[in-house]
Amino acid sequence: MGKFTVIPKDTFDDLQLDAGVLLRNFTPATAAAPQDSDIICATTGGINATCTPTYSDLGEDVDNCPNNMKELKHLDGWDCTLAFTSLGMSTAAIKMALGSADIDTQDTTKVTPRRDLKQTDFSDVWWVGDKADGGMVAIQLKNALSTGGFSLQTTKSGKGQISVTLTGHVSIEAQTEMPMVFYSTSGTAEATQADSGTKSGTESNPTV
Repeated sequence: MGKFTVIPKDTFDDLQLDAGVLLRNFTPATAAAPQDSDIICATTGGINATCTPTYSDLGEDVDNCPNNMKELKHLDGWDCTLAFTSLGMSTAAIKMALGSADIDTQDTTKVTPRRDLKQTDFSDVWWVGDKADGGMVAIQLKNALSTGGFSLQTTKSGKGQISVTLTGHVSIEAQTEMPMVFYSTSGTAEATQADSGTKSGTESNPTV
């Protein structure tokens, strides 16, 4: 075996397992198991998260300037998305896929696309997945809005599937904050947090 035919010792610990789950609310500091009401929908085919930078080369029109000179590279921004296929056909799932839409207040079975975009159409969305060591990986998509529209595919003897693409947006109130944030914790750290919580509870409610 060659001396470079090796892998990091923490390879297993850092593996992300299974498809994870989409959540409306999540607190990375506690990493508590999600409440059913926080789960956005059931999915199929996994979740695709992307965070892609867009750059400008300020030297591209400068005579004798080599392409991609690092001192003239300009970061324009980040394109951040969560794409998935939803199996849910609730009015909330349909509204999420449409983006700019309303659930009728009188007839709550009715969803209608809206001509104008409202600030309330934007909301944070979380993807959270398990790590092999018992920890978790989480991605927060800020100010998410469906930009892929509503697309339903049905199949004979199968389940209807809605393709959804959520895009994160920068807020005018926080213009330096990019729309995607990442978290990764180890199982050891989560076990320590859980143990601390248990000890605190035991101390405040001693067993007689």
